[in-house]
Amino acid sequence: MKRVYLDYAATTPTHPDVVRAMLPYFTDSFGNPSSIYSYGQEAKGAIEEAREKVAALIGAREDEIVFTSGGTEADNFAIKGTAFAHRNEFAHQNEFAHQNKRNHIITSAIEHHAVLETCHFLERRGFSLTYLPVDEYGLVDPAGLKEAITDNTVLVSIMHANNEIGTIQPIKELAVIAREAGAYFHTDAVQTVGHIPISVDELGVDLLSISAHKLYGPKGVGALYIRKGTKLVPFMHGGGQERNRRGSTENVPAITGFGKAAEIARQEMPEEGSRLTILRDCLIKRIFKQIEDTRLNGHPVNRLPNNVNVSISYVEGESMLLNLDLEAICASTGSACSSSSLEASHVLLALGLAHEQAHSSLRFTMGKWTTEEDVDRVMETLPQIVAKLRAMSPLLKSR
Repeated sequence: MKRVYLDYAATTPTHPDVVRAMLPYFTDSFGNPSSIYSYGQEAKGAIEEAREKVAALIGAREDEIVFTSGGTEADNFAIKGTAFAHRNEFAHQNEFAHQNKRNHIITSAIEHHAVLETCHFLERRGFSLTYLPVDEYGLVDPAGLKEAITDNTVLVSIMHANNEIGTIQPIKELAVIAREAGAYFHTDAVQTVGHIPISVDELGVDLLSISAHKLYGPKGVGALYIRKGTKLVPFMHGGGQERNRRGSTENVPAITGFGKAAEIARQEMPEEGSRLTILRDCLIKRIFKQIEDTRLNGHPVNRLPNNVNVSISYVEGESMLLNLDLEAICASTGSACSSSSLEASHVLLALGLAHEQAHSSLRFTMGKWTTEEDVDRVMETLPQIVAKLRAMSPLLKSR
């Protein structure tokens, strides 16, 4: 039985051209990029070529791209680096510095754990945090940010699009509010880079996180865009690599693969985005037509082209997921980082869903190798699974 993979938001298969681009840097051009002889310089040249390709994908300058081990490190670097840079700056000004320091950070209630846990870490160390609510579609209200921001706000961190429900935030409008208040703006763009067009200048962001394995690159590599002039302290200390912004010998094969993935995404994104939007809308329409008591989670229009997140009443998401897996269909009940948890999704609860609705969610995310036949297969299988589970459901019987 052919396996149907519909969890591209969790990770993507590495593109064959990306694998081919990486191979020479495991064996032939294996030098340390910090070495001055030819092996090292070949590796360094590959890194700089990849940096140029990643920068081009988001409309940045090459010297504004710092390679990391992935999106989580990029988020940590952006948030901790900015927070500590400004606390240190004010700590040496005068004896009243504790009254003047910028130690306030604003984020949203539906951020990825890489952002939320970093903010919790800082909160335990004396920083002030505001977690903005979202509406029923998962959107942050710019008016809410304007009300929450103060003269002490150093950073606003709002994700570009949510990994569970696909809602795309009004980043441009939010970033203007932050800039007017003298605060930096960071966006976790792990789900959007390579999938929808992005220009860091148009968005107006100072910091932007990327992960290669979400756009058909290898795992274990990502990047942080740092607008020129943005103050932040290094997150990784060591040998001064990445222009003294991140210590550690660079992962040359992975960075090379990341560059190739960025190049492919830039070429294919317009056509691929349109194709996936058609498949997405088809799947949503068919789920609503064939399965009663179903709710679409996330914004109906301002959402990622590949994301379908639905709550199917009276059935647990985990049960649907396991039954789909028995039919060789891979999906998700939410973020892959917390899929083993029995707790309801913090994202869905933030939308106002009851725990029962949050536990009944399914997320299908499509990608490069998703076909119409895959959608057909889901809709031949899912209604039968739901009918079987609802027949046994105590939730339905007690309605």
